[in-house]
Amino acid sequence: MSKEIILNCEKLERRFALRHDGRLEEYELEHEDNEPKVGDIYLGRIVNLDASLQAAFVDIGARKNAFLHYKEMLPGNTGLIEQYQSDQAGKEAEAINPRRRKKRTAPENAKLDAEAARRRKKITMEEIPNIFKPGMEILVQVVKSPISTKGARVTTDITIPGRFLVLMPYSDHIGLSTRIESGTERDRLRKILEQLELPEGMGLICRTVGEGRRSTFFKRDLELLLDYWHKVETGVAGGSAPRLLFTEPNLIDRTVRDFVTEEIDGIVVDDPDAFKHIRETLKRIGASKMVSKVTLYKGADPVFDFYHIDEELHKVFQREVKLPGGGAIVIDETEALIAIDVNTGRGRKNADQPEFIRQTNLEAADEIARQLRLRNVGGLVVLDFIDMRSAADRDELYRHMKKLVKDDRAKTKLLPLSKLGLMEMTRQREHESIQAQVYDPCPYCGGSGLVKSALTMSAEIQRKLSSIMRNKKYKGVPLRVFMHPEVLTRLRNQDAQLLRDLESKYKHELSFRADPNLHCEEFVLVDPETGAEVK
Repeated sequence: MSKEIILNCEKLERRFALRHDGRLEEYELEHEDNEPKVGDIYLGRIVNLDASLQAAFVDIGARKNAFLHYKEMLPGNTGLIEQYQSDQAGKEAEAINPRRRKKRTAPENAKLDAEAARRRKKITMEEIPNIFKPGMEILVQVVKSPISTKGARVTTDITIPGRFLVLMPYSDHIGLSTRIESGTERDRLRKILEQLELPEGMGLICRTVGEGRRSTFFKRDLELLLDYWHKVETGVAGGSAPRLLFTEPNLIDRTVRDFVTEEIDGIVVDDPDAFKHIRETLKRIGASKMVSKVTLYKGADPVFDFYHIDEELHKVFQREVKLPGGGAIVIDETEALIAIDVNTGRGRKNADQPEFIRQTNLEAADEIARQLRLRNVGGLVVLDFIDMRSAADRDELYRHMKKLVKDDRAKTKLLPLSKLGLMEMTRQREHESIQAQVYDPCPYCGGSGLVKSALTMSAEIQRKLSSIMRNKKYKGVPLRVFMHPEVLTRLRNQDAQLLRDLESKYKHELSFRADPNLHCEEFVLVDPETGAEVK
């Protein structure tokens, strides 16, 4: 069971591929642009607050203002909230008995304020506009990149991931990755984390890759994370908003941080500078054993061609994906949801056999889990499996699908098959899908994938001709029609008699010409004598 990472580094884009036994399992693409990335930390400025959305819009210097939900505004602003609660407590105490409050001593007033503050411990969503005002500067982190027409989504609950640890500057929680299952190992790691010199009020999470590591690795990682946070704090004090204070590492560094484990058998990179950087980074983070697994690709063919990755990627973007047993899945990506339909395909002759249907659905589940990762799609996903009569088979399919999405790095939630035979799931969506990054909507069909048929265009042309020939302004004027060659073929064959009837009825001379430069839904009417367009 071999695993290898292939990295393609070019000036315009960088590409990452993870192959498992020669099969593409993970794919990432990164372009050089100034768009906010997940993990970036900004000093932003509140533009306005929308009570109906319970959200603030924050200027972070991007093309679109970032979206900040009210509940995401509290974690990093404890001091501001405490000041607000203190002021409210003072007002409440004053309202209780204005005269007696004036006679109280300072300690008595402080005690009363503290009691009022405790009663108001939780901030309600209705109080947010009283605490945060337009124009106020606020420290935020991107949790969802800009997608389509929407700006980035941000939070004040900041986290900074390292190789082994995740630093939480505004939480004192100490936690471990749920994928570390051994109780003994969890106890050992928790003791190590509790012994680290961590500033008061900060917390840590141990990542899965930290399993089995000595305390030295965690100390080194923590020092680096605290240094990052110190630079953020210095940046806040060093200028006005909007400003980028911390940027998430590029694809090469993220690969080393998030993917390079002892399970990886090889890392192939086609750029000498990236090759050198990866080796140096592995030595610095204490993964010296992995250095020998890094290889510089020097072949004449592009590295993704040599490993047949581009060939597999071509299949990823196909609407229909074939299954080993003859079935297929059809994937339709829309703005609202992802719809995936499972078909029996060429195995239709066995379609009534329960065992064949069960096997096809299990194969489809394997491919669906893989396709969701490769395409990097998220949001609501609706899976239409082939109907199964056996309740045991339906339960098996649900358990199998749950097992498959468990290892997905994106957070997922899966529901059992409904009475209509549909399985629903949500998948965390942090970035645009690979399809959205690679493709623009078709300028002709607007992304629908559909154009009008030659029959429809023939009818529209005849309708337009009838309208013009009835107009006295164009009485007797000859007309020449330019159109797409496929439409002209229809007019000269199936619809030729209809055009002759039009000429006879309105006493007009008509001529038709093919123009391959015209879109199949376009046609132009011209006066052949003057060359002027007739509208």
